[in-house]
Order: sequence, then C-alpha cells, then structure tokens
Amino acid sequence: MKGQLEQYLLGLLPPDNEWVSDLEKQALHDHVPIMDKISVHFLMQLVSISKPQRILEVGTAIGYSALRMLEAYPSTSIVTIEKDACRYTQAIENIKRLQQDNHIQVIYGDAKEELSSLSSNEEKFDFVFIDAAKGEYQQYFEQASSLLTLDGLIISDNILFRGYVAGDQSPPHRYKNMIKKIRSYNEWLVNLADFTTTIVPIGDGLAISKKCLE
Repeated sequence: MKGQLEQYLLGLLPPDNEWVSDLEKQALHDHVPIMDKISVHFLMQLVSISKPQRILEVGTAIGYSALRMLEAYPSTSIVTIEKDACRYTQAIENIKRLQQDNHIQVIYGDAKEELSSLSSNEEKFDFVFIDAAKGEYQQYFEQASSLLTLDGLIISDNILFRGYVAGDQSPPHRYKNMIKKIRSYNEWLVNLADFTTTIVPIGDGLAISKKCLE
C-alpha cells in the first residue's frame, strides 16, 4: 500500500527542470543521499509559504536541497555548511554552474564550529534546515535556535530513519546507536518549551519546529 501511495503522489508532482534531474543523477552516481522527490517538494512548500529572507542549512552535500529551496523562493539568501571536502567542491561547482552563487554561500567546515562562529557574528535566520550527522542533531538544533528570528522555523530531516525508530523491525547493528540517538532527539524535540513541533511521516520523516512567540 505504501509503495502504491508513493507512486500515486509521485505521479502528481510537476515535471522537474533539467538541472534538477542532472543533480539527481549525479547524486545517484556518486552514492550521495539526497531528499526524495516527495519530501523535497514538501520542504519547498514550507519555504514558499514562510518566505524566509535568510535560510541556514546544516549539511550541504552536493547542493541539491539548497538549490531546491532557492527554487521555491528565489528572493531568499542561503548559508549552507558542509564538512566533507569532496561534497563541498561538488556543491560549489553545481551552484556556480547554475549561476546561483550570489544567493547561496557554502561554508566549508565542521557544523558545530561554524554555527558557533555565526552566533558570535550575531547572524540571524528565518528558516533552518538540518540534514547532517544524525547523532549530532540536538546540538545542531540548540546552536541553530540561538540564530533563529522570532517566529522562525527549524526543519529536521530523517528523524524516522527508515521506520526503525518505531521499533517494529530490528535495524542492522551499525545503525542501532544512531537510532537510539534519533529517538532521544525526537522525544527531546517534542517537549521543548520554546518550540512547537510536528513530526510528519513523509519520506524519511521531517520534524517541523516553530519558535513560540514570546
């Protein structure tokens, strides 16, 4: 049933631009995980609705999600952080090739260090997208929340991790510690006093956290 529903939803999506298909092929060829089509369209809708002046992304990979968010709201500017040198280079090349380097700034470095630097510079963002090392999500969120404007949004990706967090099926041993951390993060997230959070079972799971008005 789930497979049929996904195919139905995929069939309703508008056709992609050629550059989108090219990036998806690149990700597939290089074994780089990117958002599935349904999830990325949902993310784009959130960006389109909220119209953020500035977006912060933790985890650039090849630049796919940053470029899709910009596609959703071309008036925004994006700062995105990537610690893998190869992915950073690919992202820079893709963004320049599509002539979007004036809208998207890619920072090479460890996210925790770079988030601290952004905080020291008193940077502010209206929308944060977290899609990096799953075991570090809570620290990323804590750091990013200090950079968030009033009434801003933080989106966390992969928080259901292939359904393993529900405990209905036994995960491969290599994932067990990470899944434990994701479960802990989800429980912590939904109980945060300063945010309201909704977890959406789309793709690999998205958490939408809205900063509460003071």
